[in-house]
Amino acid sequence: MMAQTRRRFLTNLSLAGTAGLVRAPSASSAEGLLETTTVRISKDLAICEAPLEIAEELLRAEGFTDVRYVDTSTDDLSTAIAQGKVDFALDFPVLFAPGIDAGKPITVLAGVHVGCFELFAGNDVRTIANLKGKTVGFEIAPAALLRLMVAQVGLDPDKDIRWVTDPSVKPLELFVEGKIDAFLGFPPEPQDLRARKIGHVIFSIAVDRPWSQYFCCMLLGDRDYVRKYPVATKRVLRAILKATDLCATEPARVARSLVDGGFTLRYEYALQALREIPYNNWREYDAEDTIRFYALRLHEAGIIKSSPQKIIADGTDWRFLNEIKRELKA
Repeated sequence: MMAQTRRRFLTNLSLAGTAGLVRAPSASSAEGLLETTTVRISKDLAICEAPLEIAEELLRAEGFTDVRYVDTSTDDLSTAIAQGKVDFALDFPVLFAPGIDAGKPITVLAGVHVGCFELFAGNDVRTIANLKGKTVGFEIAPAALLRLMVAQVGLDPDKDIRWVTDPSVKPLELFVEGKIDAFLGFPPEPQDLRARKIGHVIFSIAVDRPWSQYFCCMLLGDRDYVRKYPVATKRVLRAILKATDLCATEPARVARSLVDGGFTLRYEYALQALREIPYNNWREYDAEDTIRFYALRLHEAGIIKSSPQKIIADGTDWRFLNEIKRELKA
């Protein structure tokens, strides 16, 4: 059913005049033939990962005949890649940099988009600095991001903040009920809070500097897959970046596809998230600068031991991205 939904979605897009996005690439001696026609993609229910979720037919147009979506909703993605569960996934630098630091076989290939996380607070909290002595919760968003955010304004995340992270107590609902002071949200949580007119945003990594200048979700590949199958890797990346363009240009159609495919329940939340997340900046933002920024913050916080330079050297490969940027010029 989900595969049929993706096919119908991309067929409709083709009828709407975007057929160029789904045509197969012309063979060239420079690119070569696919070394494998199989690819395993991480499947999560996160709205922001829409480029992965709608990419199946784009991958088939690139020559892949065996496209598998593997449920990773409960996995640490760097571990899922290291264990050979998936070949490619989208993840946040705060989450995957410790995996590179630990020597896991991850290769970062590109930045995909900016701006998943928003920090909501009650009326008496206007800035992150006002969180001193307050209670802060989250459910899906990573703890490390919030620790970096409060440290950036001079607070001690261990001494100055009271954390509520146990999912059994439902931190989101505690915030709705006014029982905690702030909540770090991840789609569709921010859309839900706005719809219910709960709290106000005091921080968004989509708009607040310096965080807004760096990618949120980046594409990770299995290092062995990338090294063994360079042509396949490039075609996977090209398909996902084309899907990212579709998220920017056709948010209503993508939102409907996400709902029809069972990736999310609320069309209006999906559409709002797709319109709010900047999917149109993967060409302009610097993926390496993103790794450098987050690796430095994580190193300063004692979360990773490696320097930013070592994280970049051990865990990134920008060759495919640079080639595709030249091919897919706006």
